[in-house]
Amino acid sequence: MQSSKPIGMKNVKLASGFWHGRQKINEDMTVYSVYNRFAETGRFNALKCSWTEGAPNKPHIFWDSDVAKWLEGAAYILCEKQDEHLIKLIDETIDTIENNQDETGYFNSYFLVTEQDQRFCHRTEHELYCAGHLMEAAVTYFEITGKDKFLKIMCKYADYIDKVFRIEGSAGFTTPGHPEIELALIRLYHATGNLNYLQLSKFFIDQRGCNEKDNKFYDFANAKYAQDHLPLREQKTAEGHAVRAVYLYNAMVDISQEFQDEALFDACKSIFKNIAERRMYITGGIGSTDVGEAFTIDYDLPNQKAYAETCAALGLALFAHKMSLASPDSVYADIAERALYNGFLSGVSLDGKSFFYENPLEIDPKQHKRNSCTHTAEHLPIMQRKEIFDCSCCPPNVLRYIASLGNMLYSKNDDTVFVHHFMSSTAVLEGLKITQKTNYPSEGDIHLYIKGKCSKIAIRIPGWCSSFTIDKEYELKNGYAYIKASDNTEIQVSFEMPVRMMESSPYVHENAGRIAVTRGPLVYCIEGVDCDENLRDISIELNTAFKVKFDEFFNAPVLFTKGYRRNSSDFKGLYMPAENRYMKQDLKLIPYFGFANRGISEMLVWILKK
Repeated sequence: MQSSKPIGMKNVKLASGFWHGRQKINEDMTVYSVYNRFAETGRFNALKCSWTEGAPNKPHIFWDSDVAKWLEGAAYILCEKQDEHLIKLIDETIDTIENNQDETGYFNSYFLVTEQDQRFCHRTEHELYCAGHLMEAAVTYFEITGKDKFLKIMCKYADYIDKVFRIEGSAGFTTPGHPEIELALIRLYHATGNLNYLQLSKFFIDQRGCNEKDNKFYDFANAKYAQDHLPLREQKTAEGHAVRAVYLYNAMVDISQEFQDEALFDACKSIFKNIAERRMYITGGIGSTDVGEAFTIDYDLPNQKAYAETCAALGLALFAHKMSLASPDSVYADIAERALYNGFLSGVSLDGKSFFYENPLEIDPKQHKRNSCTHTAEHLPIMQRKEIFDCSCCPPNVLRYIASLGNMLYSKNDDTVFVHHFMSSTAVLEGLKITQKTNYPSEGDIHLYIKGKCSKIAIRIPGWCSSFTIDKEYELKNGYAYIKASDNTEIQVSFEMPVRMMESSPYVHENAGRIAVTRGPLVYCIEGVDCDENLRDISIELNTAFKVKFDEFFNAPVLFTKGYRRNSSDFKGLYMPAENRYMKQDLKLIPYFGFANRGISEMLVWILKK
């Protein structure tokens, strides 16, 4: 495996452009909006472990993870600016955790005040998930600031978990119900050099799917829900709860690289292929049903009912990124890019204050009110983003991922620097400086300047691009253009970025006879606010011409074209003999990530093909 290591975000700065703008919104608005909502609902106060029966805001089993992700996102923001107020909020929270950690190292704001005799007894209760997110936050804060108080707190907790689970085996279960601690422990190992943390992560990976006492989980689900149906090295398809799955797959990639475990990495490759080719929306969304928030069967990708959780798209992007580090093949970074620009970014409003948990590919407001005779309705995703949810995992995940985007751009091995993604930025590492200038994703021109010692630079050629130019000689291998570099190298790359119409496999029955419109990495949709109602009756010819125009509201190009729709005034009854009743319709297509930012409206990705 020709693996590479990321040039971490502490060494990478976004300079301008699309994602720099999103990071600015993230650090000015999102971090404080999420903090305020979490403070109002008692999540921060719960860390004081002072709640008593009958008091409001009873701690929840996963509240610690919400706060931890906020802490991690806030820590990443400190890479970009020194925000003294933010530092104060972080340090106060760390002090609260330290003051309420028990003598064993255990910390959980739910179990420290309720059911204290039930610690590590129930696999469903998210204790290890919360611990993992706290560990990741501690490592991030240490890496960014050099402060080690939080790191020491979490090392003490990790030592206790190692004792209970790996050494004594005294817990009521063997592996986490919700994966996350596995990848956190690897980060903790790299931050401290303590091999026990790496061994504990490997223990959780090796034991999954192999333990009788883990079989009893949720009454409503079987072993596939928790990826327990087989030992991990024997799994070939993506199964169960989508977020749990991709978090687990992230850790599998890490462990496969740490131990050069080919069997484990082969399982990762098979699972990734199954997702990319049979179980992923064109937006990079995964997990097609709200029942168990889960993967289903191949090609089952409903649009109106799409669950496609924001956290799942994030997890897929991270899984894909880790795969690209382990084995440089553009298919991995292509999927990371697809999820990043579409299924993940749609999870946050343009102003950075509100969020989607689910990200459908079609909205028809009338369907939300279609059954007036019952008190319960069939589940459909909400049509407007909210600032907080009862299960509010997505908002702080959006915060930390946008803040940490610098981790995704570049990686390096002994002789090659890899350029995986395209954002105006500078990267500095060990005497090497890379400067990238681009207006991507609006335009496909990339300018790279490399100063310092570097033998080769490998630039990803996106899978959506069928024609490109590079002003240097190159060798194309697995979707990367390898170029010899010297102490001062300037490279100009130009990706042609035409509007493309995509169609689904015939096995995706909902999309039969329909097309999706894309340009570069962006998937587009139509909304009723631009195109009137009954969007499903609109059709587009395959040879239609598009006008591309930059739109400041979306900070990205929008598309204009002509389509067709039937003249509804011709219909005098419910059914009529079929005739050619089409009339022309002006269409405006917007980036999918920007839907539902202008009020409740119909929305459609898959448009009828004429």
